[in-house]
Amino acid sequence: MTHTIEISDDLKDRLDSHCEEDQTIEELLEELVSIYETDGAFLQEGYSE
Repeated sequence: MTHTIEISDDLKDRLDSHCEEDQTIEELLEELVSIYETDGAFLQEGYSE
């Protein structure tokens, strides 16, 4: 089952800019969620707990 989400044109452009060649936004989001689930949070430059 697939679901559709609506995002702004600006967010789509931002996501596209982070996609590697031939990578879809869906694949990028899957990768980001996997990183989040593995690490517990997204790492930010200069951030430490």
